[in-house]
Order: sequence, then C-alpha cells, then structure tokens
Amino acid sequence: MHVQRLSILSLTSLLLSSAALAAAPSDTLVLQQSSDISTLDPAQAYDIPTFSVIENLYEPLVAYQGSDLTRLHPVLATSWKISPDGKTYTFNLRKGVRFHSGNVFGCADAQYTLQRLIVTNNADSGNFFLSNSLLGTESNAADDTSITWAKIAGAVTCNAAGQLVLKLPKSDPALLSKLASQNMSIVDRQWAINLGEWNGTEATWKTWVGKDLTDSALSKQPSGTGAYKLVSRDDHSVLATAFPSYWGGAPKIKNVIVQLVGEEASRLEALKRGDADVVEVGARPVLTQLQGRSDIVILDHLANLSTPVMLMNEDIQNPALLGSGKLDGQGIPANFFSDVNVRQAFSYAFDDTTYIRDITGGAGVKRTMTLPPAFLGYDKTLPTYSFDKAKATAAFKKAFGGQVWDKGFTLTITYRAGSKDGQQTIDLIARAVESLNPKFHVITQAEQWSSLLSDSKAGKTAMLLLSWGADYADPDNVMYTLLASDGYYSPRTHFADAQIDQWLTQARTVTDPQTRAALYRKAGARAHVLAPYLLMPADPNFIVFRSNLQGITPSSFNPMLSGLSGTYWRQLSKK
Repeated sequence: MHVQRLSILSLTSLLLSSAALAAAPSDTLVLQQSSDISTLDPAQAYDIPTFSVIENLYEPLVAYQGSDLTRLHPVLATSWKISPDGKTYTFNLRKGVRFHSGNVFGCADAQYTLQRLIVTNNADSGNFFLSNSLLGTESNAADDTSITWAKIAGAVTCNAAGQLVLKLPKSDPALLSKLASQNMSIVDRQWAINLGEWNGTEATWKTWVGKDLTDSALSKQPSGTGAYKLVSRDDHSVLATAFPSYWGGAPKIKNVIVQLVGEEASRLEALKRGDADVVEVGARPVLTQLQGRSDIVILDHLANLSTPVMLMNEDIQNPALLGSGKLDGQGIPANFFSDVNVRQAFSYAFDDTTYIRDITGGAGVKRTMTLPPAFLGYDKTLPTYSFDKAKATAAFKKAFGGQVWDKGFTLTITYRAGSKDGQQTIDLIARAVESLNPKFHVITQAEQWSSLLSDSKAGKTAMLLLSWGADYADPDNVMYTLLASDGYYSPRTHFADAQIDQWLTQARTVTDPQTRAALYRKAGARAHVLAPYLLMPADPNFIVFRSNLQGITPSSFNPMLSGLSGTYWRQLSKK
C-alpha cells in the first residue's frame, strides 16, 4: 500500500487506528509524547508540549540557529538597531512573507501581536516577562492601574518606514532573548480580528485584559508564517502539513503527526516497530531497552537548560512539618534553614557521587551555580560542595550555637508521589544526615505533585526537589528567579541577601555582556557560601529516534526548542 498517496485525512485515520502501520510513511513525521497540547494560541501558550507545535506553525521576530545560544538570528525581523541607552529597539521586517491564511505579513501584525500579549497577560501565560520589559511591570491592567492604553500603544509602534519600534522604560539586555520565546510568535492580525479576537483598538482593549485564550478562536484556527500549517487537532493528535508558500522554502517532510500516547511502554514499542519516528522517553534507565539496535539512534549528552536544585525553606509555614516546633529532638523551628550552617551541612551531606551513579546512570554533571553552563556568567571555576561527613558534622555543630548537634531534630521532607528518582534522592539525603548523629531524624513523605506545588508556593514545604526550566536564554531568567528576594521562588525559600539583590538588579539593566557576566559570577560565588539551594547534578538531554530520520545532530539540537527532535520539523528529512 502506497500510503503516501492517500489524502491527509485518510492518512491521519490510518496512523491513529488500532491497526498500526508497519512503518511511518516516508513523507510523514510521527512524534509521540505523553502530554496533550493545551492551546495553539501563542498568547496563552506556556508549556513544553504546546510550544513544540507552536514553534513550527508560527515564527517570532528572532530565533536561535542550530545549537548556538549566544546570538539571535533574523526570522521575521531581518535586522535591528538598539539605541545607545538601550531603551529603543527598531526592527526591519522581512518582506514577501505570507501567513497560512494568505494574508501578507507586515508591521501591523507584529505590533498587534505584542500589544495583544501585554493586554491579555494572565497568571497562566508567559507574557509577564514581555510586560516587564515594555511597561516595567509583570502585571496586567486589572492588577496594576498604572497600565494605560497610552503606555501600551507607546511601547509598541510602527513608524512611517514600516519598521517595528519598541520603547522601553529602562534598558533590558534580555529583550531579544525574550522575543525569541515561542509565545512571542507573530500572529495574523486580520485573520484574528475576523475570527472575533481583540480588534487591536483602544475602544475595546479593557474587555480583553487578562483574558484566558486557551480555547480562543485563534487557537482553533491558527494562522502563522511557519513552515507547517494546521490541518486538524483533537484530544489525541495534531496533524500539520507543509505550507507551500513558506518564505524559507518547502520542507522535505510533507506531513507531521503529533500523537498523545500516555504509556511509555507503548511509545517505545511504536518506536521499535517504526510506527513513530521520535518518541518521548522518561528517565535515563529506559535507554537500556533501546541500546544496540541499528534501527534506533540514541543521541546523548546534549545541553540541558534546566536547573535542578533542592530548595531549603528558611521560614516553613506548615506546622505539620515542624513537629514540636523546637530544637528538642522532636521537631524543628520554622526558621531551621535560616542558619547558613544548617544549609551548608545539608549540602555537605548530599552524596553527589552516589546520586550521579545510581540516579543519573553516571551521566549527571555537577554545576557550580544555579545557572546552566551555556549561559552568560556561568563560572566553572567556583568551588562546589562534595559529600564530606566531617564538614557536614562541623557545620551542624555550629548551627544555632551548637543546639542542633546537642539536641538533635526531626525533619519531614516531602517528595513527589510516584517519582522513583525523587524518592531515591530524598532517601539518599535522609540516610546520610541520620548517619551523622543518632539524634538526627528525617521523615520522608510522598505527596501529590499538585499539592506539593501549591504548598511550596505558600511556603509550606521544608525541602523540595525541583527543576527550573529557562523561559528565555538569559541568566536573568534563572538567577533572578531563584536568588532575588522578590524572585519567583522567594515565597518558597524566604532567602534574601541584599548584596546578591544589588548585583542581580544591576545586571538587569547593564547592556555590556562582560559587565553582566561579572555580576552573575559574583552572585554565584556568594550563593555558594550562603547555600540557599542544594545544587543537584544535571542530567544531560538525550533524544531517541529512528535511524532513517535525518537532521537531528548535536549541532542542530537547541535546548530552547521544545519539540522532541530538538530542532524544527522543517529541518528534518527521511531516507
């Protein structure tokens, strides 16, 4: 059967039927993942599975090329100029570009897109960082009355030459990185308005403030400039086909199907049979099931932009975790982790060698900072904590003037229910700490992830294993998030240091890269001493795919992309 000659809809039916094909057709890319697509409206998108589709249907002004994270390359913007004070950006826009609707791309589309992002900015979208750059606040007009239409309209304009002009209240060296994010993708203004979306005017903007666009008309009928356009979408799959008028040339693969397959075992079997070209796999140990096969490629040791850490909450707002609430061997005070000696002791008590061997399969890599090594400012020369019982003991003996060592404690640590790696990690720490002093007791307790997240946000966890994924490839998004006294994780850690705050705030507006890098290195060095987090070794990324799929290489993989292949669909082909 020559499946490639069937209609697109017939092809979809066959691929999704219980009678699976012997192999995915040569003109079709089949990807299988565990999570569904929440929306196809860029203004509401803020999760990896959703971004994996949006980044191929839409395009931003600028983007990364290949594996390079240090430079932004032109996409819908061909070039740009930044004023000497860093507060005005002027973009020249690409000519001859069409949306999937047939409409011609122009400055009005870019202006509408960015203004719409600011207007509809809500708690479940990632638009807060653009609002912060253009208006000086992460809030929307419903929460911040200083936001006016005049400010929004003045921040994003089109000049007489058809150039896009962005005016910032203060310089932001991370702006270009923010504009490369998938949720900054440019939408088709006229198409959106015709569908009933916001019409882009002052008269109606207030009715759209903070609006949830998950099920927007644009989500159901997207029109981008990407190499692929949507054919259909349901709860189980997304089908896209090559856009014949794509300005960058026709992709080599005609059809792409993204399937939602919840069971990892089913995804692995599909990969082995050739029913899927690329599949999502879980923890590293699963690779043993695929090694040695000539029809499957394992591309390993790829860059990982997540920052895995164990937070230590300095003001635990949960009596259930405190026991007696005192240093009497039966509990801990709420400020147990406010003593730097306690935090350092736990850092020394973490058996990183065993963790790397048993939990990451030997692939884990230690880091010196709460920052991916690929980012500006990472300092590989900074010292790290290593498993050292003597140093852990010495630090515990200093804590709270010797009371921790003399009286002991009972600490409860929660972890994600069902997470084998999480449980092993917590147990590893618990065993090491308890081995130091018979008066030390650590209770490990499983909790549903949704509850852990809400408890953490309310400052109700004592310690929590987490991994922060960068929204944009700039150190500000990681360092400020994790270490600033008003950063995203501050309510979870209650960590605050005036010196680190000063450096991180300064780095947000300094435009010279070398100066910024020096500030982040200083913050990293001080954070090592203060130990607000226990730094976890980072497991490198890996991809598994069929050997006849071409275009997935270390030089093409970019960790800022969300697709399973780590590159754009248009860059792939089959042999």
